[in-house]
Amino acid sequence: MSVPVVAPRELLGPGLAPDRLDELADPLVVVDLDGPGAEDPAVASAAGRSDRILVGVGTPGPLCEALDTTLVRSAGDHRHVAVGDVDAAVPALYDRARAHPLAATVLARLLRWSATLPVDAALDAESLAYSTLLGGREFTAWTERRGSRPTPVDVAEPVVAARTGHLLRLTLNRPERRNAYGRQLRDALVSYLDIALLDPSVERILLDGAGASFCAGGDLDEFATTPDLVTAHLIRTRAGAARPLHRLRDRMQVHLHGACVGAGIELPAFAGRVVAAPGTTMWLPELPMGLIPGAGGTVSITRRIGRWRTLWLALSGVAVDADTALAWGLVDEIADVGPAAPHRPG
Repeated sequence: MSVPVVAPRELLGPGLAPDRLDELADPLVVVDLDGPGAEDPAVASAAGRSDRILVGVGTPGPLCEALDTTLVRSAGDHRHVAVGDVDAAVPALYDRARAHPLAATVLARLLRWSATLPVDAALDAESLAYSTLLGGREFTAWTERRGSRPTPVDVAEPVVAARTGHLLRLTLNRPERRNAYGRQLRDALVSYLDIALLDPSVERILLDGAGASFCAGGDLDEFATTPDLVTAHLIRTRAGAARPLHRLRDRMQVHLHGACVGAGIELPAFAGRVVAAPGTTMWLPELPMGLIPGAGGTVSITRRIGRWRTLWLALSGVAVDADTALAWGLVDEIADVGPAAPHRPG
């Protein structure tokens, strides 16, 4: 199927604001920035109201601010994504949006306005959207394809804490699961972060991970295991690590290595300083599950790199390397931080 391409002026017409749910099956439209109307403020206003995911191509200009993202061949500002081969990237993005139209549409709409909210309110908005999608047909289809999974086995020390003077070092310690952000690891991490919030003598916090990866994202074996969607929302927002990490950001440094997937980059992005080892990769895997980032990524990543590049990461599923992450501001330094040594009691 050919990718729909429109001139900016066409955004003023009624055809790009779907008023029927079935039209959302074709959610993404490409906007030719070299077409007529690119400088018209009324076009930018119409773009902001459109229900479609609007992806710009061509010569970047003021309209890029109102679009969801713009693909360029070489580096631009935070509203643009350099993809090298725009002609290949556009249909790939279009196909991803068509394959998961509900999650893609919710993601784009959320990113347009959540950055204007205070962090706590933005986390609530993300989680409410995430819980909505947990009840949707796209996530249901993914869980049916995946089949049932055994519940992960608990371990004695999912997070290791060590205090040296004013420094608290926290190490994610489930290397056999690539430090997946599951219930037990989450609860242990939050308990230590809560201690740091209560203890001003903890002046610095270093968070790292043992094994091959800092964190491979949410534990897929625990997906869809909460008793109901409301409880899932309250657990994410009141028992998750995003809020304490945000409150500790001025004291927090995170060391990344290996594959940092989903929560493995969403949570570190809250920290005041993020250091990545050479070879680190980062990506957001949620869309094919019929979901959006749910560990705080629409809040933390957006505040580091802007909503336009965040949309690209989540919609495309493309992995970015450490150099790209540094250029964008997703990480603050590349250094030989390496993995922490796994620890087992006894």
